[in-house]
Amino acid sequence: MPSKKIIVISLGGSLIAPAIGFDIKFLKKFQSLILDFLKKDYRFILVCGGGYTARNYQVAARKIKKLENEDIDWIGIHTTRLNAHFIKILFKKFAHIFIIKNPTEKIDWTEKILIAGGWKPGFSTDYDAVCLAKNFQAEAVINLSNIDYVFDKDPRKFKNAKKITEIDWSRFRKIVGNKWIPGANLPFDPIAAKLAQDLNLKVCFIKGTNLGELKKVVEGKKFKGTVIG
Repeated sequence: MPSKKIIVISLGGSLIAPAIGFDIKFLKKFQSLILDFLKKDYRFILVCGGGYTARNYQVAARKIKKLENEDIDWIGIHTTRLNAHFIKILFKKFAHIFIIKNPTEKIDWTEKILIAGGWKPGFSTDYDAVCLAKNFQAEAVINLSNIDYVFDKDPRKFKNAKKITEIDWSRFRKIVGNKWIPGANLPFDPIAAKLAQDLNLKVCFIKGTNLGELKKVVEGKKFKGTVIG
């Protein structure tokens, strides 16, 4: 589980801006939880996804014209940066002044929170989170999304889908494949999965709205969710 040095959280865009509208209650509770950990000398890297907002733009654009993968990616990237600026405002007093766009560059920060958005076409925010975990020697990435567990197949399409509580990277990569497809609804980007495997990095999946489980993960306790690695 994550160490007390730096905690990397991949914050799903659908938690930041759900399809049904902003969940102010969740955002306030998330803000409060992070601020409580700051008092205990934790530092956080929050990597923001695009979620429903990105997909809505992508779907609309596809209805008007045929899009290249790079176009789809850029829509998603700019949405993640909008979400990142929104989250930065919530933690303004404690956050680094710049939104991180390139997770591979040298980053000097002394603040308690670093916030990142998307990088460039061909790479997801999952990949960004893994890169930032590598750069700052974090032991794990906590992935907050809208699912309780990772499944062996899409549970919305297959009634016999089985939940996974723990899996190694080799078996997980057989589930998601090896190719990044912009806008794909996968639990974790295949390119990021390969890098995480190479780094021997753990990724912890929990349902983002269940903040009690997030608290357990940060504290290194047993939690409800999936561990990969």
